[in-house]
Amino acid sequence: MPLFYMQGMPIGFVALMLALVASMGGFIFGYDTGQISDILLMDDFRLRFATCTNYAVASTCEFTVVRSGLIVSLLSIGTLAGALVGAVVADKLGRRLAMVVECLIFMIGVTIQLTSFHVWQQVAVGRFISGLGVGALSAAVPMYQAETAPTQLRGTLTATFQLFITGGILVAYSIGIGTRSLSGASSWKLLIGLGMIFPGMLIAGISMMPESPRWLCANGKSDKAAQAIARIYGIPRKEASSNRYVNAELDEIVNQLEAEKRFKAGWIDCFKPQNMTLYRTLLGMSLQSLQQLTGANYFFYYGATVFQSVGINDSFITQIILGGVNFGCTFGGLYVMERFGRRRPLIIGGLWQSIWLFVFASAGTAKDPTTSGNIGTLMIVSACLFILGYATTWGPGIWILIGETFPTRTRAKQGALATASNWTWNFLLAFFTPFITKSIQFRYGFVFAACNLLGACVVFFFLYESSDLSLESVDDMYNDPKCKPWTSRRWAPAGYSSRYDLVEQTKAAQARKPFADTEEKRIEHAGSNLNTTVGTTATGPSDLPADADVERSNVFVGRNGGPDAPGYNVGLTKSGPPGGMDRAYRDGHGNAS
Repeated sequence: MPLFYMQGMPIGFVALMLALVASMGGFIFGYDTGQISDILLMDDFRLRFATCTNYAVASTCEFTVVRSGLIVSLLSIGTLAGALVGAVVADKLGRRLAMVVECLIFMIGVTIQLTSFHVWQQVAVGRFISGLGVGALSAAVPMYQAETAPTQLRGTLTATFQLFITGGILVAYSIGIGTRSLSGASSWKLLIGLGMIFPGMLIAGISMMPESPRWLCANGKSDKAAQAIARIYGIPRKEASSNRYVNAELDEIVNQLEAEKRFKAGWIDCFKPQNMTLYRTLLGMSLQSLQQLTGANYFFYYGATVFQSVGINDSFITQIILGGVNFGCTFGGLYVMERFGRRRPLIIGGLWQSIWLFVFASAGTAKDPTTSGNIGTLMIVSACLFILGYATTWGPGIWILIGETFPTRTRAKQGALATASNWTWNFLLAFFTPFITKSIQFRYGFVFAACNLLGACVVFFFLYESSDLSLESVDDMYNDPKCKPWTSRRWAPAGYSSRYDLVEQTKAAQARKPFADTEEKRIEHAGSNLNTTVGTTATGPSDLPADADVERSNVFVGRNGGPDAPGYNVGLTKSGPPGGMDRAYRDGHGNAS
């Protein structure tokens, strides 16, 4: 049974669970991102892998910018490769099995890191292999969530990926606080080793979730796709083949896939201008690149080092504060992206983030923060306010868009290209940040401030508003020559005057459903004793005779305006021998299903 109804549509328990389980891939991503900042400052790790003047005293040990850059950034190189390979794996094996394989790869990388004792290159290689798994997961998880989530909750459920990333970062920071005081290699190996738990949880959980209905249909498994949709909606499996909601969504998926089968999808197809495919490929790559260029990972990768340099006595605590702000505010991001759409939050978020990065850079440049406590405090506050904006807009928003912007035929490959762009910039920033900060110090913040302004402009001029639409309708919107990005919020599918009308009609249809089902069963029950002919058009319970005997009847339950009026309509039509009845369900445009 459905857990609840939203905008007139049933939502099952599985719909929520699949988003949470798959989002564990984001937790793995966040945990691996958050741990390295603290590990680089741990005494035992520095004694083993840094350059020391006295190998008995950790304070004499320092990482060269090349060595620290490689240890941090080789994860990103791995994720770049993993994101590209992940598309092929997800298309070949299916979304769920692909995630299992990717978790195993990540665990191999962690094992390599744990078996390193004095060779920093082994740690870097282990992070590279872990990155292969993380990168592939970062491509597969948002795609799986977007393809399985009900339209009414797609934004919120897809955004849980970013929520779990922030949760992983915060947990890594917190564990780092607890392990840093341990003696010997336990201080950093325990922090790394605990990362093995989370891919195990993902493997166990995803094995109990349904496969993507769109992937199943694309591979000729429509019956299994119907079963998967039924589980997502909370509809009993035995009713999957006859349920109106299941059939309506299945028909939409099949029709879209049939239209796309006329063209064989390869990597080169991602760069063809037809159907706005090239446009969307470049848009996705640009948005993922700009997410990295917001500057968030400047704080997540090197935050402890940054705040240590401004004179903060315990930079580990500062990292906890930033991680807490990031995690807490991402909950707000789930609401913001669902309530206000995609474009508006990203534009406002880009402007907000730019302002606080400008304050951060100006404060650090105006005075020496190590000699002025107020300057250090201002920099921490401005960093927290920057993270607040990022966590509610650009953090979750970009991952939502990657899941819902591309057509089914090339979605995996375009998503991989976009995610690879994210990881390319992730690597460049991770590797070159030590060099850049050594040269221009806190003026680096001005660069990120400008990038945030650029991001707001890209969203305004190029991004279409995709909230409240099915993935197939998003594709139709991008291919409508009359629709422009800045007017896209007013675009609605055929048969609806606006998106508000779409939502309200869906709600109204669900409100009528209990009455329609009751009348349908009553008339069917009376069908064997029908002696008269009654034709009725009803818009409410009072419009149908309470005790009418009906034979060979045509009973229509729906909106005024006839069977072609938008909304879910139910009718009984005469079929077969006298007394025989068939149910005819109509979708939102009056088509029999």
